[in-house]
Amino acid sequence: MRVLTISLEYPPHIEGGLGRHVAELVPELAQQGVEVHVVTPASEATLRQLNLVSSKFPEEIGSVSAVSPQTIVTQENGVVVHRIVMPQSYNTDDLYNHVAEANRLLEAYVDQLDAQYGGWHLIHIHDWLTSFAGLTLKQAKNLPLVVTIHATERGRVRGHLNNNLQRSIDQAERNLINGADRVIVCSHYMFDELQSFFQTPAPKLDVIPNGVDIEGLNNHHDDDLAEFRAKYADRDERIVFTIARLVYEKGIHRLVEATPRILESCSSARILIAGKGPEAENLQRQAEGLGIADKVNFIGFISDDDRNRLFKVADCAVFPSLYEPFGIVALEAMALGCPVVVSDVGGFSEMVTHQETGITIYPDDAESVAWGVSFALTHPIWSRRHALRARQSVEELFNWPRIAKLTKEVYESALAKRKGNQ
Repeated sequence: MRVLTISLEYPPHIEGGLGRHVAELVPELAQQGVEVHVVTPASEATLRQLNLVSSKFPEEIGSVSAVSPQTIVTQENGVVVHRIVMPQSYNTDDLYNHVAEANRLLEAYVDQLDAQYGGWHLIHIHDWLTSFAGLTLKQAKNLPLVVTIHATERGRVRGHLNNNLQRSIDQAERNLINGADRVIVCSHYMFDELQSFFQTPAPKLDVIPNGVDIEGLNNHHDDDLAEFRAKYADRDERIVFTIARLVYEKGIHRLVEATPRILESCSSARILIAGKGPEAENLQRQAEGLGIADKVNFIGFISDDDRNRLFKVADCAVFPSLYEPFGIVALEAMALGCPVVVSDVGGFSEMVTHQETGITIYPDDAESVAWGVSFALTHPIWSRRHALRARQSVEELFNWPRIAKLTKEVYESALAKRKGNQ
């Protein structure tokens, strides 16, 4: 089976959970016998990170070969990766037009590959970001189209489309879901959301969760954890850690609002907030206004390794989201043995069982955030025992071999249905 995956993100260019999902899923599909080709845009900076130069491509360097002056192809973990070098005129200011332009370039490139690789059996894309190329190629080549929807614009804005960009994205999502042969969602919450927002027929939907690579998360030395911890907190302080894109729907403002109550029950608490986003300045002003700026550290962007170390040294991780289709970051915390406090919303509700594998709290409720975090901090033995159960559930249910197997079964179902209809 030869599968074409089109994604705007692929290592080393990863901005969020979607890119990480693609990066970890496709090598496992290759391990299970699927020939996967990933077509993705690349900048000069990306190529420099890979120690590749786009201006002059040799015919072959190890597993690297040139297809055209604008393209470089590599073999990575059993996956054929086609990186299309974006022109300097590539517009990154207007999101919708930026995405549409990238899709045109990716589509034009794919269109010339059939002769070289013998065509494709199926196309797999993720979210609306590559929907234009996916739908056009599906029609032009008469191929089944499998789509993974990680989140929806309507869900992010809690049902209210307030501007033309949001309405355009919502329409692109509708067109994509209607045009797909199969639609994969990461949670039963998203299953219900697509039925509600887009009237997607239930037989067209498959629920396959996200996963984590536990071995990869632990791929660093632990002998320096005490020294690492000392960078962020004193020895007698209790670390409450969260990491998120700092946008309204992540609910970080409720954590800041809850901090005075957390400090009342645990005066040694130290709140660490990692991530960047449009709400960063508002959150810092909020902390200053509450008089807790000395107890809340905004540490900005951190590397994956530092994120993993912080999960290991933190006394709890809290994710107070208002909207969360899945919430892979909580899975990562659970996989690393960190007690979790999560909003009882979306995918969090399906991965965390209250007082068995973590603590669930009411969404959009600072009092509930304060209660959950305070309970975790003041019952450390209880928290660590339940963190162990959480790690076991991750190992059993959210491993990539299982997820790749379920994804391959969706591919086979889509191919069988297409063959039966011919």
